[in-house]
Amino acid sequence: MPKISVCIPTCNRVNLLASAIASVLDQTYTDFELIVCDDGSTDTTALLMSEFVDRPIRYIRHPQNIGKSNNMRSGFAAARGEYFIKFDDDDRLSAQFLERTSAILDKNPSIDFVSTDHWVIDINNNIDENQTQLNSQRWGRTELSSGMIEDLLATVFLRQSLQIGATLFRRRALETVGFLRPNWQNCEDNDLFVRLAIAGKKCYYLPELLMEYRFHPGQQGCDRAIPYLSDKLRYLTSYEFESEKLETVRLKRIAETQLALGLRLIEVGETAKGRRMVRAGKSVSEAKMWAGLGLSLLPEKCRGRAFAAVRELLKREL
Repeated sequence: MPKISVCIPTCNRVNLLASAIASVLDQTYTDFELIVCDDGSTDTTALLMSEFVDRPIRYIRHPQNIGKSNNMRSGFAAARGEYFIKFDDDDRLSAQFLERTSAILDKNPSIDFVSTDHWVIDINNNIDENQTQLNSQRWGRTELSSGMIEDLLATVFLRQSLQIGATLFRRRALETVGFLRPNWQNCEDNDLFVRLAIAGKKCYYLPELLMEYRFHPGQQGCDRAIPYLSDKLRYLTSYEFESEKLETVRLKRIAETQLALGLRLIEVGETAKGRRMVRAGKSVSEAKMWAGLGLSLLPEKCRGRAFAAVRELLKREL
């Protein structure tokens, strides 16, 4: 039985998947299994996986797309290791990731997961040291000390400091919270960290750059905005916090998300729903609310350019 299960969910990224797989096979720690779960890829992913028949890789191929969290849940269900990590098909593990993180779990039975810092890389696997530093500062990892995280809920909800692809978990800790919720496409990682914190799980932070997170154009796009914001709203409305500070932040983020989602819906022609959303988010910015309501009166074919112009005017406020 392998000590660690490494899972890479993938969908139509054969050009990046090979690099992700190589980063696992190059680990200094070797007692692992690698599970690649394929969410209905229509590119040559299956052909690529046929080249690894003699390696410790299990390939789960879904004939049709079943959704991001459902695909990942299939990989988790197949895992046999005591420890578990999932990271995306466009990222990479540094060579010592499994060795360094598993050693901490081996020595400390009370720790449920170990999270590290990570490099930022480009499409060609080149490390961007400047972006790495900015990314670590932006998400508060430069303020975390080595050792147990005392206020885990604030760390994962307020600052969102931890990256799931840079985290090794005890599989039983994930099992106790049900791992990822089914039928989620976005924010499923944030949701998991919050549920682990609420459940009282303990995290050790290792301030070493042991994972490589890729910045590339495929992560962005207007076509992803509405599904992302819809899932973010679902995530933020899944909890109520006892802490007044956390609850205040949660309610503010709900309003921000409602406003952003409402503007996007108006832009694509879902006018009635969009208007309701921007009104719900007016506490964030009345200027943006009134701009959105005004633009909703334009013919749909004119809204794209009009919204682009308004975003430019309101950029400083945003």
